[in-house]
Amino acid sequence: MLRLDGVTVRFGERAVLDAVDLEVADHEIVCVLGPSGSGKSTLLRVVAGLQDVAAGRVELAGADQAGVPVHRRGVGLMFQDHQLFPQRDVAGNVAFGLRMRGASRGAAGSAGRAERARRVAELLELVGLPGAERRAVAALSGGEQQRVALARALAPEPRLLMLDEPLGQLDRGLRERLVVELRELFGRLGTTVLAVTHDQGEAFALADRVVVMEAGRVAQAGTPLEVWERPVSEFVARFLGFENVVDAVVRGDVAATEWGDVPVPGGSPEGPGKVLVRPGGVRIGEPGGGALRCVVEGRTFRGNHVAVSLRPERGALLEAECGLRDAPEAGAVVGVSFEAGEVVVLGVG
Repeated sequence: MLRLDGVTVRFGERAVLDAVDLEVADHEIVCVLGPSGSGKSTLLRVVAGLQDVAAGRVELAGADQAGVPVHRRGVGLMFQDHQLFPQRDVAGNVAFGLRMRGASRGAAGSAGRAERARRVAELLELVGLPGAERRAVAALSGGEQQRVALARALAPEPRLLMLDEPLGQLDRGLRERLVVELRELFGRLGTTVLAVTHDQGEAFALADRVVVMEAGRVAQAGTPLEVWERPVSEFVARFLGFENVVDAVVRGDVAATEWGDVPVPGGSPEGPGKVLVRPGGVRIGEPGGGALRCVVEGRTFRGNHVAVSLRPERGALLEAECGLRDAPEAGAVVGVSFEAGEVVVLGVG
């Protein structure tokens, strides 16, 4: 459905997008992740035709989009701030999307109005707002406004729906509910979706495939499970929230680090680089017996586990995961070992 080949966008001397390659298959949901300034929103604007490129090619369904105006690209774009029309009621906002498609073309007078009203009601039912046609936009909650914006974006039946931080202004509980509803809805409709977000939880819950961007480039792309289990660089690992990343020299099944020798999975590339130890792979036990001696600096409740901050006798701070009733008290002296299956070798080879 969508292919970007070497797309570059420059603002002055700075490359906001730097030779980006990206493909989105028909009916696929792809989420682009990255910190502010990584080029996520610019990428959407390029696909929509709202931003010129310095180099590269954008194709939709195999057709080069160079010179194709925004309204002829057949894409829908939904922004973080909804951009609803406050002077129109809910039905008027959704009907605007139908007019963009020309849904009533050829149907005049009362017949056209009836068809438009039927389609508006159908779309509102689809997004979970049945009977909301006459409600004022200002009277809607944030989640309801988001649903109206989605109905309006879906009204023209775009071949590609693009979402720019679609749930960014909502509270966490509502975001978590809506992201599940969106995935189910897009799957039922067979919608092809390209979304950008800085929230990894949102992206991993919604996407078939995630793309992590760093300074205008694609740092990693893969399924949510692939990216989570095997980040390819320190940047990706830290962006995903992993802190246990240190310099290492890998030899065989061991990496020499500032924490001492850390076991690595068999077949890992050898040489200088870095290793990531997932918090779940930091095993806390009694001090002594060759274990790394650490002092517990603090504990943080994380819902289904406790994050334990450890000050090793040598090297950087470590984070471990413990069961809700297994976490040692702050100030306790413990011994730490590492589980090879939870170690990821980064940037070697």
